[in-house]
Amino acid sequence: MGKPTGFMEFGRELPAKRDPKKRLSDYKELYLDFSDGQIKNQAARCMNCGVPFCHSGCPLGNIIPEFNDAVYRQDWEEAAEILFSTNNFPEFTGRICPAPCEASCVLGINKPPVTIENIEKSIAETAFAKGIIQPKQPKQRTGKKIAVVGSGPAGLAASAQLNSAGHTVTLFERADQIGGLLRYGIPDFKLEKWVVERRVKFMEEEGVIFKTNVNVGVDITAKELVANFDAIVLTGGSTVPRDLNIPGRDLKGVHFAMEFLSQQNKRVANIDLKVDHTGSAYKNGSLSAKDKNVVVIGGGDTGSDCVGTSNRHGAKGVLQFELMPKPPENKNEQTPWPNWPMILRTSTSHEEGCDRLWSITTKEFVGDGQGNLKALRIAEMGWVTAPETKLPKYQELPGTERDIPCELALLAMGFVHPQRNGLISDLGVEVDERGNVKADASYKTNVDKVFVAGDMRRGQSLVVWAISEGREAARKVDEYLMGVSTLESKDMGTLATVY
Repeated sequence: MGKPTGFMEFGRELPAKRDPKKRLSDYKELYLDFSDGQIKNQAARCMNCGVPFCHSGCPLGNIIPEFNDAVYRQDWEEAAEILFSTNNFPEFTGRICPAPCEASCVLGINKPPVTIENIEKSIAETAFAKGIIQPKQPKQRTGKKIAVVGSGPAGLAASAQLNSAGHTVTLFERADQIGGLLRYGIPDFKLEKWVVERRVKFMEEEGVIFKTNVNVGVDITAKELVANFDAIVLTGGSTVPRDLNIPGRDLKGVHFAMEFLSQQNKRVANIDLKVDHTGSAYKNGSLSAKDKNVVVIGGGDTGSDCVGTSNRHGAKGVLQFELMPKPPENKNEQTPWPNWPMILRTSTSHEEGCDRLWSITTKEFVGDGQGNLKALRIAEMGWVTAPETKLPKYQELPGTERDIPCELALLAMGFVHPQRNGLISDLGVEVDERGNVKADASYKTNVDKVFVAGDMRRGQSLVVWAISEGREAARKVDEYLMGVSTLESKDMGTLATVY
């Protein structure tokens, strides 16, 4: 505990954000840098609780009070050793994680919680800047070959861990760049792609083999994969988006969020728009929100990313819908500490310009008679007592239907399951009732030597969960191949340097 009275002396402080008018003209990250002194003060707020609930709030089991103490003492090497022992990519999570650890912070019971996420980012960037973190190849190779399919955070984490154990890892990606949704989903203003590219280069120097533009199941058959590798880890993510099959769905101007977002990430990187983030051709051409009334259907992070991107395009106006009622602005008695609170969250994209509506259902996409979208037919939702049961029922409210102008509707309602045709069906792995790949406690599927991790196994989730899944699956693969594993587990409670 760096400073016993720190939580009483210092208030919660985050880095300043760039001026909205200026940041809307580019795709650079939003936040300005903190000084070492400011970071030290924020780390001093950590109380080194007897029971640090932040540990259980973090899916990776990050050892948070300890690295806060090291930051307060300005021992960046120790802080990096502690952080990288549980998290392969704090430079990602320090930027884009919603920080469930902060929601579980004991200080957060009656004061603003410790700024754990920003401290994490500072440790990672300082470690890179000072040369504390260096590529480290394993001392010896095991002779085992592993194929990892999908280069999102789960695939990257699994590859990094398995490579550090001495296995030869080949990571296959069907897109033209490594990173999954880190590369072609999350906008640059939240995560600039040099951050991802730096990590990929780092892993290459450690010995991981990356192969892009390879659609496993098409370019390489499932049979070839099984024959050529000692183990296979499926980390392709949950990629099938939830659709809205209502009248007018086929009108020009109705698109999935990922089609819109991946295009913009390619533009920023000056990459050809001939193919999308899955390696397939863009069916609807180049999309732009410029001078259009944009409606984003879905109130989550992906929807927020669509809002920020639309404003940077120069949209006439941006409106975001959410089917469910508006959550409370502060505390929610139904989700008390240390649970993740279901409260109203306003992102930086919302601050830049967006109207938001809750309890809205979209009934029809209205066309202009020439195949183009011109409006949405919507209605309000509410709780009504059902006569037959005398119980409240959430339903459309009579007399609330109306049309609103819209030339671009973006569907950001989440993802339902991984793509099953192709590799999954060819391998013959079982899926569960939700359509995700089924696995036992060791992350192993019903097919010998085939494992699964990340959203493909657990369903759509957070980047931090994907990293955790990749790490845990890697340990089980290592055990499967070698009989025992020295790789860290979040349940081990041990500390080891893995960078």
